[in-house]
Amino acid sequence: MIGKKSKYRYENEVVKKHKRRDKHIPQRTCVGCRQVLSKKELMRIIRTPEGIQYDPTGKADGRGAYLHNKRSCWKHALKSGLAITLRTEMTEEDRNHLLHIMDSLPKEENGG
Repeated sequence: MIGKKSKYRYENEVVKKHKRRDKHIPQRTCVGCRQVLSKKELMRIIRTPEGIQYDPTGKADGRGAYLHNKRSCWKHALKSGLAITLRTEMTEEDRNHLLHIMDSLPKEENGG
């Protein structure tokens, strides 16, 4: 027998504590290097009716692709993967816009 029954519970009953769930962290894959990281660590590029744009909020409407803030990832993505991921053909204006963003990124050190 567990113990005497009180108004609400048995006296010697073991109360199960609920485990606290860890907060879900969305994961995304960099188009350039294919590394999976948290969504906050990557930059989001979106396809809109106006063209390809950078989405600093990460919440804008449009099909999105994610990239590191590394020039090597941007160069690799611009060569092949970005247009495929966004399911569009990249215009010269879109490419120039993305190259301008890439040029504003910090330069990588040798070996990185």
